Amino acid sequence: MRAIVTAVSRSPTHTFSKPATEVIRLAAGLGVEDDAHLGRTVKHRSRVARDPTQPNLRQVHLLHGELLEELRAAGFDVAAGQLGENILTAGLDLLGLPTGTRLRLGNTARIEITGLRNPCYQIDDFRPGMLRAVLDRDPQGRLVRKAGVMAVVLESGDVRPGDAIAVDLPAPPHRALEPV
Repeated sequence: MRAIVTAVSRSPTHTFSKPATEVIRLAAGLGVEDDAHLGRTVKHRSRVARDPTQPNLRQVHLLHGELLEELRAAGFDVAAGQLGENILTAGLDLLGLPTGTRLRLGNTARIEITGLRNPCYQIDDFRPGMLRAVLDRDPQGRLVRKAGVMAVVLESGDVRPGDAIAVDLPAPPHRALEPV
């Protein structure tokens, strides 16, 4: 299966879920136009409270659609955009990508993966018990965060459902994703 965008979402206000739309515009160095997290500096309220001058490493939130299938199989009713992601993907192991991986989305948009989304209590506020479902343990007992990855925008462009995703891995040695 080739890697594709299956849905795109944005919200101009700080809401947990984001309504799906036909197209989003990525703006270089800023993020998703008309989204509350657009900007060069942090926009997540808890991070702004700590230090509003921090660089925004969370301009775009990507989530693998396979997680939604897993959550539905576990009994959670969840659809595209409801976990706050801007871009829902299929056919791409987002969590297995190294830090610094660059993705081309559609014809011109390019982003760089900065790290993992660290899921928080808001997921349980959305669907009780879901936080536990997006966390796991690997065979060594280490915490696995399955709530997607974060990225910054390198090149502007429109992104739509059905757009192909091209992957450009950074030069080795690769660094595993960590929460940002």
